[in-house]
Amino acid sequence: MTSREIIRRVLERDHPPRIGLAFDEFEGQPRINDLAGTGPAPDPEAAGHDWQPDGAGGEVRRDEWGLLWRRLPGRTTQGEVIEPPLKTWADLDTYRLPSLDDPARYEKCAQVREEHPDQYLLGHIVGCAFNMARYLRRLEQYLLDCAAEPEQVKRLNRLVNDLACRQIDLYAQAGADGVMFCEDWGTEDRLLVSPRMWDEIFRPDFERLLNHAHRQGLTVWMHSCGYIKDIIPRLADLGMDVLQLDQPELSGLEFLAAYGDRLTYWCPVDIQKVLPTGDRNLIQSRAREMIRLLGGRGGGFIGGMYGDPQSIGVDPLWQHWAYEVFVAEGKYG
Repeated sequence: MTSREIIRRVLERDHPPRIGLAFDEFEGQPRINDLAGTGPAPDPEAAGHDWQPDGAGGEVRRDEWGLLWRRLPGRTTQGEVIEPPLKTWADLDTYRLPSLDDPARYEKCAQVREEHPDQYLLGHIVGCAFNMARYLRRLEQYLLDCAAEPEQVKRLNRLVNDLACRQIDLYAQAGADGVMFCEDWGTEDRLLVSPRMWDEIFRPDFERLLNHAHRQGLTVWMHSCGYIKDIIPRLADLGMDVLQLDQPELSGLEFLAAYGDRLTYWCPVDIQKVLPTGDRNLIQSRAREMIRLLGGRGGGFIGGMYGDPQSIGVDPLWQHWAYEVFVAEGKYG
């Protein structure tokens, strides 16, 4: 059975031979990875978008969304937005979206499909509503807008999500199996907006995006950092297929399992409460609990890894301990 079919059956809870797995190599040795990813080619007008010294000890770049980013030299992160393109709401009237709906930027996606016929292919949506709209106004101003100018926020969100839906169309044409996007909704102990505000301002566009992808025959996968427990039932109701959570312990495995009849979870062992302990027994026991609780319905769980363990003080070996359990014990019948 191919990885592609295993993931399909994991999502359908149709008793595949094992749980899903998404791991890159370890110490030069390949590990099981059922997933492949693809995305748009770089902005063809990207000349001049490289990082440049800012004369004040940092470096800056302007991206295709019109965002001016600043970071410390030598870092690989995006840094922070210091100048948004939408300084006032009047700017939205003339704002030009990037060319992320240009079919030419997705020509390689069909090639990735051909090169990975046996893996489950995810097309990465660049800039979903909250994740991008908050930058276009800067986060602090955007959150104020949610309270003071909700109709303007909805207008901006709709514009960004329209572009996301056009990306979905292009991934469907390229032969992807699903689409994935990032929406970091939580701090360590709460949502960035109230559940009531989430329902009023954001739920309609989530529903529209999910329905659009499902009509195209694509599953929808969402990554979110932090505490999102309050909206997990809502996401299940709307038809979200997969939640990629690096901190499953924030919601609790038992709570997540309660929605395991509708949601599939793609998670490493928790990157803050468990992995950093370096305690092999604890890491492996939590991996077993994840198999039992999150994958306990004949599917519904994809064991994963955190892509930059060193940045959180984790030895890659510690993640490999979890992988060993996922492989040895994550089997169905």
